[in-house]
Amino acid sequence: MKVVLFCGGAGMRLRGYTEDVPKPMVTVGSRPVLWHVMKYYAHFGHRDFILCLGYKSTVIKNYFLDYQESVSNDFVLSEGGRKLEFMQRDIDDWRITFVDTGLQSTIADRLRLVEPYLEREEMFLANYSDGLTDFHLPEMIEEFSRRDDYASFLAVQPSSSSLDTVQIDDDGSVRQIQGVKDANIWVNGGYFVLRKQVFRYIRPREELVYEPFRRMITEGRVWSKKYKGFWQCMDTFRDKQLLDEMEASGEAPWCLWKNGNSTKRVVA
Repeated sequence: MKVVLFCGGAGMRLRGYTEDVPKPMVTVGSRPVLWHVMKYYAHFGHRDFILCLGYKSTVIKNYFLDYQESVSNDFVLSEGGRKLEFMQRDIDDWRITFVDTGLQSTIADRLRLVEPYLEREEMFLANYSDGLTDFHLPEMIEEFSRRDDYASFLAVQPSSSSLDTVQIDDDGSVRQIQGVKDANIWVNGGYFVLRKQVFRYIRPREELVYEPFRRMITEGRVWSKKYKGFWQCMDTFRDKQLLDEMEASGEAPWCLWKNGNSTKRVVA
């Protein structure tokens, strides 16, 4: 199943990092967050990627053109450095299509522009390139395949947000203040499973989860999987710090290819 990844944004909330590289190339540990997302999909057997490029697209292209296996893989060096033997490989079996979808395009526009590369796909996967999870993806795909919906996404509860929710009466009286993580709020976590019918609902300059999804929602064609397990996006400097700390600990939840959690099940 092909995987469409939206990689064109500038990541303005990560300024200081994204002035030199696009947001998907901001690193978590030694590898870009985009690589971690792709590695997650490859772990579940989805290795045919379509990258929707925009801001500083050449940085992403050059990263893969000059890819260095030794950064994240163990290896044996011999013959005075003339021979390298890798214990495992990263991208040998990946197929990556690089598509320039413009600097100012919306997510829906980027998806619409790669439609020709999905011509034979009845179902396909899509995602932002900055959110990491340990969710067991095959369960969502299997359940979606049994439904008549055209679109689905992972619904998550943000755990690291410093924002507070406020309940206010019409007269301005405050009834309650609580942190986002305690307010039972669900947000769009990405990790879309889509059918090709979604393209019928997309118009130029629209945002995917607004106008197109609303049209499908009125027809009862959108479904979401709730997940209370690990999910973390990289929107801010603090988010990057959290992910770096997890990766450095050797116990990063999303690194399923390392920790052997290929049988992990959904926590509803």
